[in-house]
Amino acid sequence: MSIQKIAKLAGVSVATVSRVLNNSDSVKSKNRERVLEAIRESNYQPNLMARQLRTSRSSMILVMVSNIANPFCADVVKGIEEEAEKNGYRILLCNSGSDIERSKSSLGLLSGKMVDGIITMDAFSKLPELTSMIGQTPWVQCAEYADTGDVSCVGISDTDASEFAIRHLIARGCRRIALINHDLSYKYARLREQGYKTVMQEQELGYEAIEYASELSFSAGKAAMEKLLQAAEQPDGVFAVSDTLAAGAMRAIGDTGLKVPQDIAVIGFDGTELAEMVSPQLTTIQQPSRDIGRQAVSLLIKKIDNPESPAERLMMDWHFIVRASA
Repeated sequence: MSIQKIAKLAGVSVATVSRVLNNSDSVKSKNRERVLEAIRESNYQPNLMARQLRTSRSSMILVMVSNIANPFCADVVKGIEEEAEKNGYRILLCNSGSDIERSKSSLGLLSGKMVDGIITMDAFSKLPELTSMIGQTPWVQCAEYADTGDVSCVGISDTDASEFAIRHLIARGCRRIALINHDLSYKYARLREQGYKTVMQEQELGYEAIEYASELSFSAGKAAMEKLLQAAEQPDGVFAVSDTLAAGAMRAIGDTGLKVPQDIAVIGFDGTELAEMVSPQLTTIQQPSRDIGRQAVSLLIKKIDNPESPAERLMMDWHFIVRASA
């Protein structure tokens, strides 16, 4: 299917189709919709190389995530893809695994002008290394972010959210509250731990227990909870920095014959679909994961269109979802 046939099918000029493909603002909304409908009906695939030669743009966005198996990361990527496609972009996905060498390999696409911009979800500690490679390429960081600098970012207040979770456990009578955390090279992990410690010290409960899961997985959450249960003084409440870790913790609790929440209350983080799949259903901090992805794309396109625009830091609302586990 050629661009000429798309124009004939939509009842518009070839120039109008070209402007739609190049995301021009000069097309009337009615004509844009007719062209897009014709493209959908015909399954038209534009010649990306030819477009790149004409416009010096590839209409591709590189998306680098630390772990696509993490349900939160997967949801953010869905939001990124939805918003990118709505604006005429496609994504190239790199599952970096927090491996700086794998990240560097993917960033090689920047030198060849294969992508117009980049969205990352890598650990905060890796950002300085990435900065030198990314250079002046439009860049937005999701979930992990710097308080200052030239990189736009989207996230939530992890400290406020974790403080709220701990206060909820205290309000329901928990006094020995443990934290299951992950890799402290991630800023979110440090901030959620900071929130936990702030409230525990403020309340002077005389108890603090933190276990670090080896990875963000069900089995790692289970193993971390098993260690907490081996202590002389077992927790009566647990806050995990992800729903996946919380689900593993709940399995470990159940395997010992204890009950959630009667013996140990559990709260997770992220608000993924998993929280509704476990039994009892999981109380959790819900992040607006897909909206985080959508907003990241909006910020990136703004930077692509206007490279001189200042960096923006967008802090989004989180919600506390109370279910049976706490």
